[in-house]
Amino acid sequence: MKLQQLLSYTRKAVDDYQMIQEGDRIAVGISGGKDSLTLLYALHGLMRFYPQSFELQAISVDLGFPEGKDALQPIAALCESMNVPFTVVPTDIKEVVFDIRKESNPCSLCAKLRKGAFNTAARELGCNKIAYAHHKNDMVETMILSLVYESRFFCFSPITYLDRMDLTLIRPLMYVDEADIIGFKNRYQLPVYKNPCPADGNTRREYAKQLLARLNHENPGCRDRMFTAILEGNIPGWPERKTDPCM
Repeated sequence: MKLQQLLSYTRKAVDDYQMIQEGDRIAVGISGGKDSLTLLYALHGLMRFYPQSFELQAISVDLGFPEGKDALQPIAALCESMNVPFTVVPTDIKEVVFDIRKESNPCSLCAKLRKGAFNTAARELGCNKIAYAHHKNDMVETMILSLVYESRFFCFSPITYLDRMDLTLIRPLMYVDEADIIGFKNRYQLPVYKNPCPADGNTRREYAKQLLARLNHENPGCRDRMFTAILEGNIPGWPERKTDPCM
């Protein structure tokens, strides 16, 4: 995927759900993975021509793994080249989750602590919005997890107001396929580093990812039809879409 196509998908999501307004300062969560770095490229590119002017602030939460600090240096260099301020938030999440609590299922607690650190930093840095890099596959996988484990048809919203933090969460990559993100990462040689978490790849979400891949292989177009069902599903809490869903 070329940058122009990425910007087209991003612009559509932003316009469809009115994600960005004049004067917004948006914190972009940078995990070091392909998705978050693609999001940084997308919003940085959008800044140059979007009719509402906005600012970006890149934030990485250091979980405390030894590999983390050195791995973030190429990302810091990328942000500097884009003239996007970059902040690393040090935490002891790794120690709390794995050494002290010794969680057998660490993902939920880790995610809660990581989001808390990120949101707090975003507020302290003057941001009124935060951007997550969830893409189309993430949304369909979330819907599958909700059906299988919660007996309900649900997916997180493209835009959500977090009243306790006075922050608005947006998901500008919602129309982008994961395969396109992989292609973008390879084309532009994004400075991706592997997640050092020992639980990476051994989760219910990974199960949903593999299940979705199998379903889409056996029933071509299945994933896109599921995504359309999400867009048209009248899910509680979702904002009104301003334009047609066709991509």
